[in-house]
Amino acid sequence: MTPRRRLFAAPLLALPALARAQSGGAMRLIVPNAPGGTSDILARLIAEPLGRALGGTVIVENRAGAGGNIGADLVAKSPPDGTTMLLLDVSVLETFPSLLARMPYDVERDLAPVQMLIYAPYILAVANRLPVQDAAALAAHVKAHAGQVSAANSGAGTLTHIVALSLASHWGGEMIHVPYRGGAPALLAVASGESDLTMAGATQSQPYVTGGQMRGIAVSGRQRLAAVPSLPTFAELGWPLPDSGTWQGLLVQGQTPPAVVARLESAVAEVLAIPTVRSRIAELGGVVQADGAAAFRARLQADTAALSAVIRANNIRMDN
Repeated sequence: MTPRRRLFAAPLLALPALARAQSGGAMRLIVPNAPGGTSDILARLIAEPLGRALGGTVIVENRAGAGGNIGADLVAKSPPDGTTMLLLDVSVLETFPSLLARMPYDVERDLAPVQMLIYAPYILAVANRLPVQDAAALAAHVKAHAGQVSAANSGAGTLTHIVALSLASHWGGEMIHVPYRGGAPALLAVASGESDLTMAGATQSQPYVTGGQMRGIAVSGRQRLAAVPSLPTFAELGWPLPDSGTWQGLLVQGQTPPAVVARLESAVAEVLAIPTVRSRIAELGGVVQADGAAAFRARLQADTAALSAVIRANNIRMDN
């Protein structure tokens, strides 16, 4: 084979493992959180149509722990063939390099962005037993009861933890931060009255608020949620990190060949264009964000720089 032919064949030789999966084999979609969270809800929504688009079967696996790092590390160390995918709130990848003295993997080297999927704002909600009805009352309550209000989050060092720390500082108080293995357990803790407040993506928290299991206080983002239009936005209130929320993305092992990444990027875009998928995401309070691998990588880099500055400014560590 001439050098010219070797160069032509290389991208084709990169696809056999994915092709085997597409011919009826199983592909793994790793969710690094407990069942019931935003990532899990989204993974189970797209798994079947993604399998169809790729001609195989996509199996969702929950690998919770370490705020998402256990599942992310599994994918970072998987074979670079595109058959093991990672679906998560990408804030884990943006914040942990600044929060941990040592990471088990290198985000830029060991994970390759495929496609951003959705954005969903956070809903800040409190337990029904808490004697507050609105944002001003909550801020005053946290300030007056410094160190007594418990804030459930989806894991130490996650964005829900960082945003809560920033809010408490802005309000002039402190909160007890209680980490859980994902957003779903944190929501259950507040719904049961075990914890005082929490934040989670609207895709999972909206039913709790509209169903009366907890009291909504505010939403992140620049626009109010149609399902709960009475809740003011962080931007309206002048609160920090107004654009925080859950940005859900799909990634694969970092050395996966570009041809495989492109194949997956196209398949995911196809799935997110399905009307029933888009309408379900909208019902859950999310917005489709399928703008490709290059845009995903650029956002990941920009948000990492911005959040790193917030982490340094607030002296946030994993043990805060």
